[in-house]
Amino acid sequence: MRGRILVVDDAEVNRELLRAMLEDDYVVDTAQDGEEAIRKLWEYREETAALLLDLQMPKMDGFAVIEEIRKNGWLQKIPVLIISSESAVDIENRCFHMGVSDFIHKPFEASIVKNRIRNTVELFACKNELEREVERQTEALRKQSRIIQIQAGQLQEAEAFHTLMMQYRCAIMEIETKLKVLNEAFSRQYKRNPFESIKSRLKTSESIYEKLSRKGYPVTLENIEEKLSDVAGIRVICSFPDDIYRLAKLLIRQDDIILLKEKDYIKNPKSNGYRSLHLIISIPIFLSNEKKYMKAEVQFRTIAMDFWASLEHKLKYKKSVDNAEEIVEQLRICADSIEVLDYQMQDIRDKINEHIS
Repeated sequence: MRGRILVVDDAEVNRELLRAMLEDDYVVDTAQDGEEAIRKLWEYREETAALLLDLQMPKMDGFAVIEEIRKNGWLQKIPVLIISSESAVDIENRCFHMGVSDFIHKPFEASIVKNRIRNTVELFACKNELEREVERQTEALRKQSRIIQIQAGQLQEAEAFHTLMMQYRCAIMEIETKLKVLNEAFSRQYKRNPFESIKSRLKTSESIYEKLSRKGYPVTLENIEEKLSDVAGIRVICSFPDDIYRLAKLLIRQDDIILLKEKDYIKNPKSNGYRSLHLIISIPIFLSNEKKYMKAEVQFRTIAMDFWASLEHKLKYKKSVDNAEEIVEQLRICADSIEVLDYQMQDIRDKINEHIS
């Protein structure tokens, strides 16, 4: 289907010249003043591919037409090209500031007129299609989110799910207890505490549903236990890097803990600079009628690593941050600086301990 071009000029000769140049490629309509142009736009705005507009006209000049188009919200959908014999910089700047796409200068050169209109029409068609696709994707995400919330709500209501979450909370308490005992023993032996704090979290039902769906698994209690290893999460914040490895080694040496997997992002950082030691472990909990092993993820970080990860997490979930790529690069550089600082502080601690000894 050919697009519609509306030519608005009070000089008939200009209207007909442009019609002759464009009618092989477009449906060309004309208007002799701004008021007629606005009436035709109300009728054919969905079909109009571009508006060619003279500035100097009786009744309603080109600037008033542009303002009316902008007020009605059409300027984002219909490109405006100004027909003008003037080349004054202030006039062109004013038009561009108002949202005009381009200029067609008199006298008309057919090849330039056709190329400018074609390029502008194609650019707006691509922009409008992209906006429609974004709207479709946004609506699809809204629907998916509503489905997730409904299904997550159903999952949360299930008694068996509540029981499973209780078991994961018990696993967290068991790990916290073991770490606190190790902290007491370590502090007596070395006269200092190996970690600053412990943070724990239990995955929400929405997050569980989203992760299983993303991995392609049905949402069942069996798959929660078998396919997910981070439903129960513990984060241990240490003062120094060597405390991380010492404390992790002491934890997994306990005879009732099974180490399932280790991911060392301190020795092998992620490409964005992320550093942490991750242990996937299995730990027994003791219920009224059984002993049951539960999986949990334990992360070990220094204070600086944890501060960095918190800032990076905020960036990841804020999609509209300006200069995101620049911030990502700055974070990566900071991560390298943090590593140097962590080991410098550790060296200072060792020198202080030598002096005390």
